[in-house]
Amino acid sequence: MQDRAYPTLASAIRIWGRIGLLSFGGPAGQIALMHRILVEEQRWLGEKRFLHALNYCMLLPGPEAMQLAVYIGWLMHRTLGGIIAGLLFVLPGVVAIMALSWVYALYGNVGPVEALFFGLKAAVLAIVVQAVIRIGSRALKNSAMVAIAAASFVAIFGFAIPFPLIILAAGLIGFFGAQAGLPAFQGGDGHGKVGKVQVDDANTLLGEESPEHTQVNRAWAFRISAVFLVLWLAPVGLLFAVFGPANVFAQIAGFFSIMAVVTFGGAYAVLAYVAQEAVQNYGWLAPGEMLDGLGMAETTPGPLIMVTQFVGFMGAFREAGGLSPLMAGTLGGLLTTWVTFTPCFLWIFLGAPFIERLRDNKVLTAALTAITAAVVGVIMNLALWFGLHVVFDEVRTVTSFGLELDVPVWSTLNVAAAALVLLAIVAVFRFKLGPVTVLSGCAIAGLALHFVGTA
Repeated sequence: MQDRAYPTLASAIRIWGRIGLLSFGGPAGQIALMHRILVEEQRWLGEKRFLHALNYCMLLPGPEAMQLAVYIGWLMHRTLGGIIAGLLFVLPGVVAIMALSWVYALYGNVGPVEALFFGLKAAVLAIVVQAVIRIGSRALKNSAMVAIAAASFVAIFGFAIPFPLIILAAGLIGFFGAQAGLPAFQGGDGHGKVGKVQVDDANTLLGEESPEHTQVNRAWAFRISAVFLVLWLAPVGLLFAVFGPANVFAQIAGFFSIMAVVTFGGAYAVLAYVAQEAVQNYGWLAPGEMLDGLGMAETTPGPLIMVTQFVGFMGAFREAGGLSPLMAGTLGGLLTTWVTFTPCFLWIFLGAPFIERLRDNKVLTAALTAITAAVVGVIMNLALWFGLHVVFDEVRTVTSFGLELDVPVWSTLNVAAAALVLLAIVAVFRFKLGPVTVLSGCAIAGLALHFVGTA
């Protein structure tokens, strides 16, 4: 390997800190940001290596943008570099969501604050609809993928089948479809090009050859994986052993640990699972509050999945036990973040030395393709579920032909909310405005409606 001047660790910390503070806009925007800074500006690595790492992260559960940061940090500065990159990528979001959770818990029912989140809900619904269309246009390339998406929608909307089972079924369909050689299950090209400037690997600091520490080292991979496995699961086991499964902290640790393992398909798929469980089963928060949390995550830096911290905060806040509600909420939010993101380091450090073995695995790619198609149906359910609870003040569940369907109570139609949703959809699809602009505009509109109504 050529002798190249790698950036110092201090320089890397500055760059990862900059990425963490600027990482708005969900995974697509965050991946584009990393490409611009790390590939186009810093020339740490080239296009081919960047896409190779990204496609590997697509195979993993959890937030792919955060895992990509860990992977590139590990490439450049070994294990410490990966840890620093991952921590700095999520830290701004942790601080911002925690601060907003405190404000929400203390002042969420105050008129102006309530109006602010009223506007955010409309924008969030439009952004989720946009996600359905964007992901669907990439994933539903043939009738088999459309059928998987439709089946997943019916399964989760009509029969409330758990998200992990839907993902497992889709993955098995893709796996066996590829094994059988069916054309519909042949892998695609991953993300394709990410940025406007394409940089050759040879013209970067990493070059075309792999650094020595990236070569397969089973002993290192298993040692570091064991460390992160203990860091992840030891607190979970301790909470169950000391407080029992009925305790809210044990429930938070257990649920979000399961989520970290099964949530393939991106942040919006995660939200569908969280909404299904945290709102409907655990009762930690109401549907409208779930939308409020998503609005927080959309308008702050860091992974969109950071909304789970708000969910954990509200769940513990309302079941504080002997603690003060704010202390319980803070601990619940931090616990959620810990069990959500610690596994991300485990997946990268365990799999990174073996990544070349997965690079051209068509069967795994086919399974991922089928899972992505299923995720489209899951996100469609999320959009419909959010839409019902934004536009109508009351929704009821009816049973018909074995299906359990949420239907609106039409007399509770919120005309102001419906109009704001329509304006947000026009802003997103007709004028192509970015998420931060749409969210800000709808928040201001919500405040304006409040002050007009109270004038």
